[in-house]
Amino acid sequence: MTAPDANSARPPIDDIVSLDAVALSRAIHARDISCVEVMNAYLAQIDRLNPMVNAIVAMQNRDAVLALATERDAQLAKGVSLGPLHGFPQAPKDILPVAGMVTTKGSPIYADVVSQVDAVVFERARKAGALFIGRTNSPEFGLGGHTYNPVYGTTRNAFDPSRSAGGSSGGAAVSVALRMLPCADGSDMMGSLRTPAAFNNVFGFRTTPGCVPYAPSDDVFFQQFSVAGPIARNIPDLGLLLSVQAGFDARAPLSRRSDNPADFANALERDRRGARIGWLGDLNGRLPIEAGLMDTYASALRHFETAGCIVEPAILDFDFDHLWNAWMDLRSLTFSGTNAPLYRDAEKRKLLKPEAIWEIERGLKLSGEDVSRAVRVRAAWYQAINALFDRFDFLVMPSAQVFPFDAELDWPRVIAGREMDTYHRWMETVVPATMASLPALSAPAGFGSNGLPAGLQIIGPTQGDLGVLQIGLAYDRASGYSNARSPLLG
Repeated sequence: MTAPDANSARPPIDDIVSLDAVALSRAIHARDISCVEVMNAYLAQIDRLNPMVNAIVAMQNRDAVLALATERDAQLAKGVSLGPLHGFPQAPKDILPVAGMVTTKGSPIYADVVSQVDAVVFERARKAGALFIGRTNSPEFGLGGHTYNPVYGTTRNAFDPSRSAGGSSGGAAVSVALRMLPCADGSDMMGSLRTPAAFNNVFGFRTTPGCVPYAPSDDVFFQQFSVAGPIARNIPDLGLLLSVQAGFDARAPLSRRSDNPADFANALERDRRGARIGWLGDLNGRLPIEAGLMDTYASALRHFETAGCIVEPAILDFDFDHLWNAWMDLRSLTFSGTNAPLYRDAEKRKLLKPEAIWEIERGLKLSGEDVSRAVRVRAAWYQAINALFDRFDFLVMPSAQVFPFDAELDWPRVIAGREMDTYHRWMETVVPATMASLPALSAPAGFGSNGLPAGLQIIGPTQGDLGVLQIGLAYDRASGYSNARSPLLG
């Protein structure tokens, strides 16, 4: 990492949280600012804004984290850097385990359970110098695209606290948007990185399964849907965090040896002029879209052309009812396999939210034939969408079918006159990438006439994670949407 000029001006403390993650890392390593100054600045920002949005929960003892920041400064004074996150305040999403911290998963069942081990993604963040100051809020078991739970309550939108932050990485996205964290981790099964990124005008990257090791887990051979990945203000910051998260780990047998994690930070620059963009839109009318969103997306698409790309409609001839039903079966199977013991315990079942019970009961009713049928549909879907990459370099479609909705709702019940028949039908737009195991970046797409943020998914070919970030960088430079600041920042 290149350090800035040693004679550069020392940034005022109040400006520290405005530095993007790449600039912050450089300033720390150049010792233009201390890790203690960084920690104090971020804690002050959390004190000021978190009460309005409830994004960071389970805050750690302030003296303890400042002592750790002091240790990081002492290491730098001796010429020792742990890595690009040296001295970074981080708050791991409250879904995967963090050693020594409570991992509630948003459920009262786990409200007092202290984890004994780190998930690999957090183990790597620690080794790269991150300091854990709390957790970011998530819905119960990560279910649903709206971050609320009975343990910590509701997380609110960074641009309008009366609105949903999205989910399940809602706390992470809001924390990044409001400069309460320089960058953040998240996870994604059904848009959990993408929906909150769209709702809060930041970037969220659903990585290809295997890019970031997903362990420890009892289903490391079966885990093909949930992935860990980064949330950040811009693409270089996203790449910085992903360079720490990515890479093979023998404890995660499906993780990839082929990636060079440093490329995510150092190989983002690429001329994307002439890149072919396929616009999937609303999937031939399949997806109901809230009024005004398609106009917002149309404006955003023009910025690919500004970047020199060629944008054309992309049509998929596929039975989307079959795809949705296969997705529901595979999702319920995955969730019930892990959580059925909670359902069978009568006392714990009382503490499960209805959506969790619904998923478990669906999963327990599935036959081997049902699962085999769903797997075949998934395979056919992959072949259908993969064929589009013979014509297009990337596919683009909405990150969400609605603008951020009223935070007091559990989920949107009607979109464009169509009733939503499940708690997650309103997020159907994120299913295509998940079911095909393709990398998908949610990038800011501007704001509607209502002043609320929107996002676009940029979907790449199989294992094309770096290419997605490269085209995302070109799009961001052309659009400038990520520069928009929340009014809460003043």
